Amino acid sequence: MNAADSSGKYNPLTEEESRVLLHKGTERPHVGQYADWKQAGVFLCRRCNAPLYRAEDKFESGCGWPSFDDELPHAVERLPDPDGCRTEIVCGNCGGHLGHVFLGEGMTAKNTRHCVNSVSMKFIAQGEEPPPVIRADE
Repeated sequence: MNAADSSGKYNPLTEEESRVLLHKGTERPHVGQYADWKQAGVFLCRRCNAPLYRAEDKFESGCGWPSFDDELPHAVERLPDPDGCRTEIVCGNCGGHLGHVFLGEGMTAKNTRHCVNSVSMKFIAQGEEPPPVIRADE
């Protein structure tokens, strides 16, 4: 079952993808498709196909969600979370909810952890042609 995106111009989303990307939900830990993913390639926004993260920036954090210590340039926007304690990360192109970013944990040399919901992304293996980005302003 596909949940309708109010704009109708982005990729169709399942009910779970819609709950996370459009309504700022969170998938359960340790169940996401990409939590333990180790292939070379790039992670795209599931809603608009914008490149978000390189697989080489993914690391094992033990938190139960895919973790990255860097994003591609201009790919991710950081917003103060309404709870005042966290920083939400959204796709820089379509605004879809990705997860949260945490600083100062000391898990990597970059001292950054993007904690991302698997359902917010799709993976394109190295050497495969990614689908075209659906631009927010088109």
